[in-house]
Amino acid sequence: MLLPSIAVLVAANVLNNKVAPRLGPLTSAAATAALVAMARRSGASWRELGFEQPRRGALAGAVLATGVVAAYTAGVALPRTRPLFHDERALSLSRARVLEEALVQVPFGTVLLEEVGFRGALYGGLRRTHGTVTATAVSSALFGLWHILPAIDMARANPALGALTAGESPGRLDTARVVAGSVVSTGVAGVLFCELRRRAGLLAPSMLHLSTNSLGYLFARLVGRQGTGISPEG
Repeated sequence: MLLPSIAVLVAANVLNNKVAPRLGPLTSAAATAALVAMARRSGASWRELGFEQPRRGALAGAVLATGVVAAYTAGVALPRTRPLFHDERALSLSRARVLEEALVQVPFGTVLLEEVGFRGALYGGLRRTHGTVTATAVSSALFGLWHILPAIDMARANPALGALTAGESPGRLDTARVVAGSVVSTGVAGVLFCELRRRAGLLAPSMLHLSTNSLGYLFARLVGRQGTGISPEG
């Protein structure tokens, strides 16, 4: 099941990042359905796929999402960290498009596939056959590699965050180092998400992932307005 699942994820990644980004929710929904169907056909139960502990997951997710709000608020308020939120991918969009990204593209085009795909189907299948450590390591490594294409865009759109990821000055960003840094950092994040999934089901990492990405668009917009003193056009 591993190789067919990787093939589905690679195809979805290319389609969502290079071919038809606006159709991401549809592509991701189709890929998610395919991954779940393959996992179920291989014998995985819904519990093994992470569909469990909804109350515990919702509580943990709510606490983590509140922490994201607090961290982002502090980050925007502090001059040293405010540039990390300056992202042209959000600032170049109209209000309607920012809301589309935060409320449609992120939850259905990003979080759905990444959580069900990496922490559900891949993690669940590998854990059943090879144990928790292998499941965490392999799914997290693949999750890091999944971010190669988005990291290339980040290097152009958010130099400050790209520099932090690559460990270098924004003025001399090396895209290869940004991509490598992004792969490593998202791989580490994948380990955290796997642990949340193991302890509280898929809902907890999904809520953390959703709040991190969706609020990122909204706070980037807020920073853009603070920086210019002018509300972006809708």
